[in-house]
Amino acid sequence: MPLKVSDIDILILPGWTNAGPEHWQTRWEQKLPHARRVAQAEWDRPIRADWVSRIIEEVAAATRPVVLVAHSCGVSAVAHAAPGLMPGQVAGALLVAPPDLEAVQTSPPEPGSEWLANEGGFNPVPTAPLSFPSLVIASRNDPFCAYERAQEMALDWGSDIADAGQSGHLNTASGHGPWPEGLLKLGQFLKRLG
Repeated sequence: MPLKVSDIDILILPGWTNAGPEHWQTRWEQKLPHARRVAQAEWDRPIRADWVSRIIEEVAAATRPVVLVAHSCGVSAVAHAAPGLMPGQVAGALLVAPPDLEAVQTSPPEPGSEWLANEGGFNPVPTAPLSFPSLVIASRNDPFCAYERAQEMALDWGSDIADAGQSGHLNTASGHGPWPEGLLKLGQFLKRLG
């Protein structure tokens, strides 16, 4: 039987600098029952070990099946956290706009983003398959990741991939505040779980 939004805990995992009030993740957190943001101590200068620990703690505290909804660096954190999650704890993950932190390390698209790859310790990008179903949603013109690189990550992780077309980084700056297409993708993804 497919999972329904009312039957799951949705853990919202924003990326670097958090999701602002107009970002689709914030809107979903406010709109969807049982959705909550995984708060990080440091959004602007994230440390991988801290982010991974917070994800593992929040998943362990959940009382319903967990679906992770990650964006950008939150996707990287999920890939790093996956080995520390017990089998069956996560029903699935929607992984939106994964960053290519290895490329960011050498050519950051915006000032400060090199922190993620260097001092933040998010490199290398994990290549182990995830132990739960996942869907990567990637854009053809994301300044943080080439579409072909997102395809490679999805293949490594055993994820399905959805082509978001010319959608930038799928954030507020690229015009994705409410992002109804994303909610539709989430609903379709949940129908496959259960």
